[in-house]
Amino acid sequence: MTKDAKVIELDEVAIRFSGDSGDGMQLTGTLFSDATALVGNDISTFPDYPSEIRAPQGTVGGVSGFQVHFGNKKMTTPGDRAHVLVAMNPAAVKANAKFLEPSATIIYDIDSFTDKNLKKAKFSSDDPFAELNLHDYNKIGVPITSLTKEALIDTNMDNKAVLRSKNMFALGLVSWIFNRPLELIEDALKAKFGKKEEVLSSNINVLHAGYNYGMNMQHTTPQYLVPAANIEKGIYRNINGNHATAWGLIAAAEKSGLELFIGSYPITPATDIFQALSERKDLGVKSFQAEDEIAGIATAIGASFAGDLGVTSTSGPGLALKSEAINLAIMAELPLVVIDVQRGGPSTGLPTKTEQSDLMQALWGRNGESPIVVLAASTPSDCFDYAFMAAKISLERMTPVLLLTDGFLGNGSQPWKVPSMADMPEITPRIAKDASRFKAYKRWDDTLAREWAFPGMEGFEHRIGGLEKDEIGTVSHDPANHQYMCELRAKKVARVVDMIPDLDIYGCQEGEVLIVGWGGTFGHLVSAARELSEEGKAVGLAHFNYINPLPANTEAVFSKFKKIVVCELNLGQFSAYLRDLLPQFTYHQYNKVQGLPFTVEEIKENVIKLLEE
Repeated sequence: MTKDAKVIELDEVAIRFSGDSGDGMQLTGTLFSDATALVGNDISTFPDYPSEIRAPQGTVGGVSGFQVHFGNKKMTTPGDRAHVLVAMNPAAVKANAKFLEPSATIIYDIDSFTDKNLKKAKFSSDDPFAELNLHDYNKIGVPITSLTKEALIDTNMDNKAVLRSKNMFALGLVSWIFNRPLELIEDALKAKFGKKEEVLSSNINVLHAGYNYGMNMQHTTPQYLVPAANIEKGIYRNINGNHATAWGLIAAAEKSGLELFIGSYPITPATDIFQALSERKDLGVKSFQAEDEIAGIATAIGASFAGDLGVTSTSGPGLALKSEAINLAIMAELPLVVIDVQRGGPSTGLPTKTEQSDLMQALWGRNGESPIVVLAASTPSDCFDYAFMAAKISLERMTPVLLLTDGFLGNGSQPWKVPSMADMPEITPRIAKDASRFKAYKRWDDTLAREWAFPGMEGFEHRIGGLEKDEIGTVSHDPANHQYMCELRAKKVARVVDMIPDLDIYGCQEGEVLIVGWGGTFGHLVSAARELSEEGKAVGLAHFNYINPLPANTEAVFSKFKKIVVCELNLGQFSAYLRDLLPQFTYHQYNKVQGLPFTVEEIKENVIKLLEE
């Protein structure tokens, strides 16, 4: 930084990197986010990309984006709107204009604003900014493409390879503007491209070219300083929800003394869980990529039968295929963790977009009376905690547990304080110990969980399977026994409530409006509740991570407020569930099904309308 550089201090900033799906925006955003977390800012990210592997270049439908919100306090959302947009082509400006703060800064590759690209983005004039009514925005045109070519003029790379490096120019420029150290980014590039010397060298050269360009354009934009957040001391790493889920399962396997087995089939956006676990053979993880979703869960059930912590991961369409096998695990009363990273539906729907529309499928999407424990994570980092808890409940209560996350959590990231294994709760699997008293479906305490005996345990031989059984494991067609067993399995799930913490209220502890949410909407809802409370509104938030069973104090919490509004990214599934279980309350709804998370602003607007009614 030169001596005459103007420096402006900010509390928080949201930056959105955007371009064609082949422009490397996801890598650019990830590298900037990691560097930002390492210098001490708290962050929240939102990767947003098309479902096509290579969407049509230059079109609005092919735009890929990555937003990062960082500051000197706890970041609960990736930001409603961006303060800075880095746009690699006209389509990126068009796709993101509505997501910009008033008077935001737009840094764009002026080389890409050609007649051809303007037509691809369906602009009707040669002034896209005027057409989008962006007159008052700070627009900085930078010849990113030509400067990238100039930086690599002495290399033997072809034009296509050179252009793949232009995202590094944008990253270097933004790194200068926000005072991010290049050393951290260089280390990440070395880890990613260390064995490809030409690629690594070109990326680092262009990164520095962008940074140096920033130093030379101080007359156009100052540097911005965002101080580090005051956070609890400890070891932190930037983690996304899918990786946090994988690590939570590994931690649960270690605490339970069992080996972890995952049988899965690749599906967006859940595949990263399977990939992360498949890389940890050193930690005793056994992974199997099955030929389809049904085979994936079947192998996990087989592993559970054999005495492992059995896990399978999927998304909505895959969960539908796994329903019969989940029923088998319910009937056999085997521990099994099923992870559903929800995405837009129905059918193939919106594979890369987020949604909360699998709730009813998770609760009831099986034949017969088939109760199951359902949990939902609420932030990328607490996917670790709820994956761990899902395994603990499953192993200690001998029941399948379904953990719901979503694309927003799975792909989004935030700093995570790495816990000490010594501080994690103990997990005590229900492994049978006394052969003289063992009966396959005998209940020995108030949990109603059966004992777990697996092949190789002498004296514990028994029958198991999908047909109804009596207490000793013999197939039973007795009508009274069937009703008894159905009621028993339901009671067993209901008694998991004694493992569930009470429901907390964020914001006002009683008052006019209670916002109710579940799962990945937490960040936006808690921000809205906090801001409304600070504005003098009697508004609180009750956010659910335990869906079935609900926390024991749910009714007491609801009774403290005059009005309840349930906010969810579907057309009303959780509100319908609450009406069934707690019909004494009236539930207002705010629903969104656009493949996008809520914004804090729209939540506040709807709550204020409810307050004024």
